[in-house]
Amino acid sequence: MSSENAVNQSNAAAAAQDPAVTPEAIVEQLRALRQQIPEYVQLPAADSKSIQAVASVHPEFAQAAINAIGASPVVLSVVGRTPEDLQQETETAARWSKVEDELRAMLQGVTSANLTRRHRIGTAALLTYSLSKSLVRSPEHSALLPHVAVMRKANRFGRAHKSPQQPQTPAPVPVPVPKTQV
Repeated sequence: MSSENAVNQSNAAAAAQDPAVTPEAIVEQLRALRQQIPEYVQLPAADSKSIQAVASVHPEFAQAAINAIGASPVVLSVVGRTPEDLQQETETAARWSKVEDELRAMLQGVTSANLTRRHRIGTAALLTYSLSKSLVRSPEHSALLPHVAVMRKANRFGRAHKSPQQPQTPAPVPVPVPKTQV
């Protein structure tokens, strides 16, 4: 039992000594990794939407088409791609879909971690606001007054803030046009 505890303490000490990776270092690594991804591209939304339907053909349909290319020299010459080439590209696309899944999971994890950070900040800010509102009632804490004023103005919790209303001018009433008989 004591050796297990020593290992856990050793691991905790090692983790405490290792500097945490910085967001800037991760961005640098991601940009370097991006350079290594074959055919990496950012498509405009319109282009992505326009190719989506054809890119989503059923796998059985795509496999049958690949088989048809192999069965007919005429189809092979018109398509200009060999069955082996298309089969290899199909397998490559399937392998890269695993990368897509991992990147989505990574993005979700980073998003959740940042949401948690923002929640801690918000909790501390709301506690600070509540405490500061109470403290400014005493003259010895008057230095907090400008901070409370800024927090009160920016606070989106609690009472609703009315937006400044613009004076409404009544819409002009249409003047009836007399009808003339011809």
